Formats: sequence, structure tokens, C-alpha cells
Amino acid sequence: MPADRPAVFFDRDGTLIEEVNFCDDPSRVRVISGAPEALLRLSAAGYGLFIITNQSGIGRGYFTHEDFRRVQEEVLWQLKPALIDATYFDDSTPEQPSERRKPSPKMVEEAARDHGLDLPNSFFVGDRTADIQCGQRAGLRTILVQTGYGQEHRLCGADAVVPDIGFAVDWILQEAPCRE
Repeated sequence: MPADRPAVFFDRDGTLIEEVNFCDDPSRVRVISGAPEALLRLSAAGYGLFIITNQSGIGRGYFTHEDFRRVQEEVLWQLKPALIDATYFDDSTPEQPSERRKPSPKMVEEAARDHGLDLPNSFFVGDRTADIQCGQRAGLRTILVQTGYGQEHRLCGADAVVPDIGFAVDWILQEAPCRE
């Protein structure tokens, strides 16, 4: 794996998959239309692909770590042929103190350390203010998609606000074209 490779970090629910409010079952997973193709374009341009997700449903007792694992396997299967390098998640609730929960940049920093990523040339794509703040705190350029909760968070201060993941990838590739 090349050192100092740029990456794109994605929120999962509402960004890569349709928002279903605490996705606890693989049968509820529906990938956003065009997501696999968009991710393939980023991979071809040399970007690492990472999911950074808060999963407070675990901390609230709505589902288990095993349920999360099964849902995540389905997400990855539906995103094929695109491949996600790694998924980082935090299972705390907003009321629980956590160093990792978005908007904290800790999960992004862990991924950068684990995978040798070039954060100044990387991006964060999400549908909530916490996603955008996480990316900003990690020194990334940020894109809010208007899928999921994006309509409610469009004034969050993102570098770009776009309709969906396909438009987000277009914006990234225009801002920082292929580096290979």
C-alpha cells in the first residue's frame, strides 16, 4: 500500500446507504443509487475509501455488535465491485463521553495512522453536521450530500453541498484529479 495516499472518508447511513433510522438488519440495507460506480471512480483515481460511522444504536441497546457486523457485511457486498479499505465505528450514544464519536476526528486519525493516509489531500463526505465537523477537525475538505439527513444540515459549513454521492465524487475529482 502506498504511503501518504489520499483518501475519501464516508459516513455510512444516509450517505452510502439509504437512511432507515438505526439499521439493525441486513434486509434493510439499500445502497444509494450509483454509489458503487462512484466509489470505483475514486479507487481508479488512487483514493483510499473508508467508512467512519457513529452507531449509537449499539449503545442504546437497539442492536448488537454482531447485528452491526452483519449489516456492514451486507453494505460491503452491495457496494461491490468497489472495495472499502476499512470501516471505523463508535458505538457510544450522544450522552456518553467518547473520544471517538463524530464530530471528533479520532476515527479519521486512526485510519490515517493505520493506512498511511495523506489527510491534507483527503475528503470527508456525509449527510450531517457532525460528519462535516469531523472532516474539518481532521483538516479535510468536506462535502455534504443531500441524501439521508442532508437537507436538514445544508447550512453546516461544508466546502460543497451536492445532491448525492455521484455529485460528491464529481466534485472531488474536479478539485483533486487523478494522482497516479
